[in-house]
Amino acid sequence: MMSSAYPVRALLVAIFILMMGSGFLSTLIAIRLELAGASAGIIGLVATSYFAGLMLGSLRVEKVITRIGHIRAFAAFVTVYSASSLTYAIIDHPGVWTALRFIDGFAMAGVFVCLESWLNQQASPQNRSAVLAFYMIALYCGQAAGQFLLNLGDNAPDLPFMVSAILLSIALLPVLLTRMEQPRIEAVAPFSLRRLYKASPLGIVGTLMTGAMLGAFYALGAVYIQRIGMGLSQVALFTSCVIAGGVALQYPLGLLSDRFDRRLIVILCFVAAAAVCAAIALLPLGPTGTIALGSLFGGFAFALYPLCVAHSNDHLTEEERISASGGLVLVYSAGAVAGPLVGSAGMGAFGPTGLFIIIGALAAWGGAFGIWRLAMRAAVPGELQQTFQSLPRTTPMAAVLEAEGDG
Repeated sequence: MMSSAYPVRALLVAIFILMMGSGFLSTLIAIRLELAGASAGIIGLVATSYFAGLMLGSLRVEKVITRIGHIRAFAAFVTVYSASSLTYAIIDHPGVWTALRFIDGFAMAGVFVCLESWLNQQASPQNRSAVLAFYMIALYCGQAAGQFLLNLGDNAPDLPFMVSAILLSIALLPVLLTRMEQPRIEAVAPFSLRRLYKASPLGIVGTLMTGAMLGAFYALGAVYIQRIGMGLSQVALFTSCVIAGGVALQYPLGLLSDRFDRRLIVILCFVAAAAVCAAIALLPLGPTGTIALGSLFGGFAFALYPLCVAHSNDHLTEEERISASGGLVLVYSAGAVAGPLVGSAGMGAFGPTGLFIIIGALAAWGGAFGIWRLAMRAAVPGELQQTFQSLPRTTPMAAVLEAEGDG
C-alpha cells in the first residue's frame, strides 16, 4: 500500500503542510473575534463567508485552472491565501475579516481542485482507493496538527497568522518542483438535485444536515470552549481530538454499513451524535469529559458524509455516481453555509450550550428523517450495496477520484 503513495508524495506533502497552515485559521479567527467582544452572530457570519467562498469557488475555479495550468493556478491560489493570512494581523475588523474569509474559501477551493484532479490522474484503477486513503490521512492529520499552532498566540498575538503564511508559502515548493505531468480536469456534469432527492432522499437530507452540523462546529466550537472557561491550549486539544475521532471511526462505521442496511448506520450516527451533543449541553463536565465527548461527536459526525454518499450511490447507476457525488458536495457546502448562522442563533438564545443544542437538534432531525425513510422504502439488498469509501468534503473533483475508484 505504501508504494501507492510514492508517485504522489509531493502532492501529499503539499496538502499536509497546507492544512497545517490553514486548518487552524477558522479556530483562531473565532477565538480572536470572541476576545474582541464580537457576538456569536458576527462570528458565525465570518465563518459562513468562508463556506460561501468555498462553495462558489468549487463551481468557478476550473475555468481559471484550465486557462493558466495547474502549477500556476496552484501558486496563485496559495499566494492569495498566504497574503490573506498576513492581512488578518494588519487589519483587525470583522467586516474586513468577513471579506478575507470569503477569499480564503475561494482560494482553498482552487487548491483542492488542483490537487484532487492531479491525484485523479496519477492514480490507477488498482491503487485509486489507496491514494484516496493517503490523501485523507494527509488532509486530516495536517488539520489536526495545525490546531496546536494556536498556542503560539499566547504572548505574540500576530505570530499564528505569520506562521500560517509561512507554512502556506512552503507548501508551494513540493508542487512547483514536481516533474509530474499537469493533468486535464475531469468535467463533472451537473446532476439535478430533484433527481438526486428522488433517487436518495436520505442521502441528500443527511448530507445537508451534516454540512450544517459541521459548519456550526467549525465556526463556533472554539467559542464554546472559551465561554465555558477552558483555556487556549484546551481549545487546540479539543478541536484536534474532534478531528482525530472523526478519522478513527470512519472506517469501522463504514465496514458496518457494508454488512447491514446502510440506512441503519446513518441513523445510528445521527442518533449517537444527538445523544453526545445532549450530554455536552446538559451534563456538568470537566475538561477531560468535554474533550472525550468531543472525540465521540467527531467520530459519528465525520462519518456521516461518506455514509450518505455511499447510500446515494446504492441507488444510482455507475454513470450517475460522479455527477451525483459532486452534487452532494455542493449540498454539504450549502448546509455548511447555513450552519454557523443557525449555531450562532442557538448560542444567542441559550448561551454557550446553545451550539450543541442546535447541532444535536439537527442530528435528531436527520435521524428522524432516516427512520421515516426506513418505513417508506425497502433496503437495498446487501449484495447490491456499493463498498464504503471514506472521502473528503472538499470539492466535486474529489467525487471523480472516489467514484472512479469504485468502478
